[in-house]
Amino acid sequence: MPATMRALQQTTRSGPRDLRLVTDAPVPSPGPGEILVRVTAAGVNFVDLSQARGTFAGAPRPPYLAGIEGAGEVVAVGAGVTEPAPGSHVVGVTIGGGAFAEYLVLPAAAALPVPDGWADEQALGLAVSWPTALAALRVAGELAAGQTVLIHAAAGGTGQAAVRIAKHLGATVLATASAGKHELVRSLGADAVLDSRDPDLAAAVLAATGGAGADLVLESAGGATFEASLAAARRVTGRVVVYGLAGGEASISNWDLVYRHQVHLVGLNLGMLIRSAPQTFGAVLGELFELIGAGVLGPGRPTEYDLADGAKALAALESRSTVGRLALRP
Repeated sequence: MPATMRALQQTTRSGPRDLRLVTDAPVPSPGPGEILVRVTAAGVNFVDLSQARGTFAGAPRPPYLAGIEGAGEVVAVGAGVTEPAPGSHVVGVTIGGGAFAEYLVLPAAAALPVPDGWADEQALGLAVSWPTALAALRVAGELAAGQTVLIHAAAGGTGQAAVRIAKHLGATVLATASAGKHELVRSLGADAVLDSRDPDLAAAVLAATGGAGADLVLESAGGATFEASLAAARRVTGRVVVYGLAGGEASISNWDLVYRHQVHLVGLNLGMLIRSAPQTFGAVLGELFELIGAGVLGPGRPTEYDLADGAKALAALESRSTVGRLALRP
């Protein structure tokens, strides 16, 4: 095992422009209950952007090794670990960072097996985007067959998974995406695709639902779109599940909920779900692997960047010019 490795270090809270490649980061050692993974692919997520800008609650203090999601081969295990064994290929997440590197320490309990026949990079999303989509639809959103769901950012990794799962569950899917991504989202099964930059987005949703509004809205856009999401939800019984704020923070008052937006507003954070309701999260993962077995979700095809181009990949994600998953190759 080498003593040092290449890694990406976030040096400030001013965003991805201050992500630097270092060549002498110490290779970590797995402690009790942990495994050491030789990273072959690292996922690029909006959490990485939030941490780089200091808007993620509990974000590490710079300088820190960036990246929360990694996939690769288990090369060493800590005390008490029997599974996964060295030689296994896994994908996992650590909010503390360190995935944008050649080696990554993960809790053994948080490492998911790469499905048989899949390359490591194809499993990126299995530990972040896909369980987020499923938890938003099923746990927080209580989606039922015959209902209508509005899915924002439907061309992204989480959005694509949400569209596929919602259609499998028997829902009518309205999706938002920028104009150049509409055909892709339709190919996933969306019943209608709306322009995410439409200033009258709520009116478009109401028109598409005969004035009733969506039974469920998956809200990750934030900013001005948050208001449209509230206005687009069905009155009284509609649910808005908030799991991201890519477009910035937004606010709502108790006056708004009483007099303007009589909806169910639910916050979802995957890390909190794992910590506070591990049995529920385990059920989500169980259903997720059933969906993989049924062919609803299959191996991804991420756009790949070299590790040294990590800042470029994050900037592309932040500009919303990307489609699907992004991956870094150490």
